[in-house]
Amino acid sequence: MNKLEKEFFTRDVLEVAPELLGKHLIRKFDDGSIKKFLITEVEAYRGEEDLACHASKGRTSRTEIMYHEGGKIYVYLIYGMYWMLNVVTSVKDIPQAVLIRGLKGFDGPGKLTKKLFIDKSFYGEDLFSSQRLWIESVPNQEKIKFKTTPRIGIDYAGEIYKNKPWRFILD
Repeated sequence: MNKLEKEFFTRDVLEVAPELLGKHLIRKFDDGSIKKFLITEVEAYRGEEDLACHASKGRTSRTEIMYHEGGKIYVYLIYGMYWMLNVVTSVKDIPQAVLIRGLKGFDGPGKLTKKLFIDKSFYGEDLFSSQRLWIESVPNQEKIKFKTTPRIGIDYAGEIYKNKPWRFILD
């Protein structure tokens, strides 16, 4: 097993996000089966100053986990039906997270969480000790190629933040 170490996640989100591309998201299901999924698309959300980041509104019960040390899982519900899977990055009290937007074979964050049966019970789970969800490096992985684009669905964040090229897509 090549589970990513805590140090990987306790860095700035703009370093962590593109480095998650090409890694494997591992899910152990309730029936004991384990499946690996290649991470193909992510978005970075960078603290209280980033108007697209949930933490821009300050510390709340919803965003509390973002203020913890990197390596925790942040999930939240949108449209009353889709759970969004995020990985907390950075150090304590610097709220940053990476939204997992795509896995090979699953485009769209809502589709992938439905397929992986991810729900509110994952909120705050530690990727290092979790027995049901973690991320692994890929052995002998060469330097990956990716492209950047503005993030999706954040028009409310204003011109500066909606146009940040903080969406990373595996080439």
